[in-house]
Amino acid sequence: MTDCHSVEAKTGALLLYLHVQPGAGRTEIAGLHGDALKIRLAAPAVEGRANEALLRYLADLFQVPLRQVELRAGTSSRKKRVAILGSPVDIHGILSSIRRA
Repeated sequence: MTDCHSVEAKTGALLLYLHVQPGAGRTEIAGLHGDALKIRLAAPAVEGRANEALLRYLADLFQVPLRQVELRAGTSSRKKRVAILGSPVDIHGILSSIRRA
């Protein structure tokens, strides 16, 4: 794993390693949390609302349809692994913008 992401050899999917904070004031990337990308979510961690909001946020951020974003691990945990297929967005651009902030 390189930083908070890797590329899956079999599918070419971008794998993100996340630390998610539900119930925040707004949804945003908050920086790095160890080897994970920290994301604050406005949605509460109730009845899967936070996971749904996370996947929608990532689909928008990476400019892909929701069906191309998959929660691979961490359904009920703050630590999650998400796969994103076919994104035209360069993860390095996103990472460099948060590191400068």
